[in-house]
Amino acid sequence: MSTLCHCTILRRATRKLSAVYDLALAPFAINIAQYSLLRVIAREQPLSLTTLGRRTELDRSTVGRNVRVLEKLGLVVTRKSEDDQREAVVALTAQGTDTIQRAFPAWENCQRDIEAKLGAGKIDTLRTILDSI
Repeated sequence: MSTLCHCTILRRATRKLSAVYDLALAPFAINIAQYSLLRVIAREQPLSLTTLGRRTELDRSTVGRNVRVLEKLGLVVTRKSEDDQREAVVALTAQGTDTIQRAFPAWENCQRDIEAKLGAGKIDTLRTILDSI
């Protein structure tokens, strides 16, 4: 078999990119997955864990585990939904808002560095390809 697995290639690239972002976000004691969740929460808070899972395309149990980590870090707070007591909702704490604001320039620098490395045309092509999957 000489054909490389498309999934393996994509996973390798994703790990490399994640490592770049994780290194940049390390001074803020978060990783890129946590930063991404915080940004979604910030845009739509308060939101249910189910909705957060839909927005991030993660299953509910994965979102729940990740939110518990963010809660232990003091970045988010969860409570019962006023609309449905069976559903938990999540919102940022003041510390969570501060962390996003302080980490944003580091994240933005990663974005610019990756765009500079690949070029704007390749970034647009990459987005188009990934959106088609």
